[in-house]
Amino acid sequence: MKEKQYLIDAIAETDSWRLLRILAEFVDGFETLSDIHPCVSIFGSARIKPEEENYKKALIIARKLSENGFNILTGGGPGIMEAANKGAREGGSTSIGLNIRLPLEQKNNSYSDVTLEFKYFFVRKVMFIKYAQAYIAMPGGLGTLDEIFEAMTLIQTKRIKPFPLILVGSDYWGGLKEWIQSVLLKQHFISPEDMDLVTIVDDPDEIVRMIKSTIIV
Repeated sequence: MKEKQYLIDAIAETDSWRLLRILAEFVDGFETLSDIHPCVSIFGSARIKPEEENYKKALIIARKLSENGFNILTGGGPGIMEAANKGAREGGSTSIGLNIRLPLEQKNNSYSDVTLEFKYFFVRKVMFIKYAQAYIAMPGGLGTLDEIFEAMTLIQTKRIKPFPLILVGSDYWGGLKEWIQSVLLKQHFISPEDMDLVTIVDDPDEIVRMIKSTIIV
């Protein structure tokens, strides 16, 4: 009986310290990012190389947004994140990287002016949602899908105010949108207006125009 109580106390103590660490990450993020405005979050694969077309397009999009007064927020790692941070620096705005500690360590790219490191994914995701006035998703994997679908869900359920959710690349994202329409919408798992939560765009200049039309710099 005593051994059982000791185990319960040990778990409770561990959870209490974990709660403090979580709180510390929230405080650090809020204090660091409170003056970052306006800001656009750019997501995409960490596996994309600098010589690839999507890396170059992410850099161009970030630079054009930066030149129009938008700070750029990314996950702080390589690939699309690096391209976007680099574009922000070239454009003269603040380049922010929110890195995540992973078992296979993700290294910070060298183009972030402001860097934060998180242990907890959900704390990091709050920072993206709270401080971004628009989301841009380049081609990416599960992490990119996670960020976009969470934002869609929060807007759909009116937990946050609507903001532009832009998927870059009709050849990459077109099939996903067709599946959502032909399966989810057809089976009435979503409403017709939910199809308008995201927009697929290919042209960097059109992306800038869309965001500028909805956000005051």
